[in-house]
Amino acid sequence: MSRHEVLRQFIQRNLPVANKTVTLGDDDDIFELGYVNSLFAMQLVLFVEREFAITVESEEMEVSNFNTVNHIVELIERKSALHA
Repeated sequence: MSRHEVLRQFIQRNLPVANKTVTLGDDDDIFELGYVNSLFAMQLVLFVEREFAITVESEEMEVSNFNTVNHIVELIERKSALHA
C-alpha cells in the first residue's frame, strides 16, 4: 500500500466530522474543508511519526505540512531522505 493510501485511510477512518463518507483527494485541504480539528491534527502527527518512523520537529509543525495528503507525503519523503 502506498504512503498516499495509508494516509487517506487513516484520515478517512478517523475524521472527526459527522459525515465519514467523504472522498478525500490527495490535494484536498483537510483544514480548509473543515474536516479536522486541533485534536485530530495532533493524532495525525503522532500517526505519521509512528507509521513512517520519522520525528516531526517543532518547526515542521505547520499547517502547510499537514493540510493535504500530498504535503504529508512530501514531508515524509524529505525526512526519510535525511536519514537514508
